Amino acid sequence: LSPYDDLIQSNLRRVALLEEAARLIFHEWFVHLRFPNYERVPVVGGVPEGWKLSPITEAIRFNPKTSVSKDSARPFVGMEALSTHSMMIEAWEERIPGGGPRFRNGDTLLARITPCLENGKTGFVQFMATDEEVATGSTEFIVMRSMSTNPYWTYLTARSTHFRQHAINSMSGADGRQRVNPDCFEMYITLIPSQKVLDDFAEVVAPMFRQILVLQRQNSRLRAARDLLLPRLMSGSLEA
Repeated sequence: LSPYDDLIQSNLRRVALLEEAARLIFHEWFVHLRFPNYERVPVVGGVPEGWKLSPITEAIRFNPKTSVSKDSARPFVGMEALSTHSMMIEAWEERIPGGGPRFRNGDTLLARITPCLENGKTGFVQFMATDEEVATGSTEFIVMRSMSTNPYWTYLTARSTHFRQHAINSMSGADGRQRVNPDCFEMYITLIPSQKVLDDFAEVVAPMFRQILVLQRQNSRLRAARDLLLPRLMSGSLEA
């Protein structure tokens, strides 16, 4: 079984490198403002031409209303499925939709309860077969959906230090059960990039996100194959 485990671990290392590369590009372009040809872009009042300083709610919709039929089971994502360090969502189950949030491929899931938020639990939804499919999840998620930006910028914003600190600072409630109120993001002012820069960014990082999905699916098949072999090895029906 070692070759299976080795390949799974190799894929996970590749995922980590791809996601780190995307985060570094995001930081370079949108924090340091060293996006392509930035030297040629006039800066007016500290803002590059074509960009604007606005509440993030002008670029991202928080907990968007998404209709879903309650007649059949749909994918359900629990808090345990979100990673503290990776975009991948690798576990879900089928449930009849209840009162939790609804989301689609391209949405970002942000944990809103302590200590999950502080620990970094965040996921990028891209596991469903079609972009029209709707899933549900834990009531402790905040769903972030791109409006004037793109899903990649939205996810990496959710992973950024400044954004997360704003969310953490806004938490309220009893100790140990504090939560973020999504309304707090109306007071989060950020630079919204120009459409040209957003399009260029998507062109660079979208292949990274797609490759992460390919590796995630490959690992799922590898784990399934390994788990089929293990009982046969233990029973002696298959020689090691």
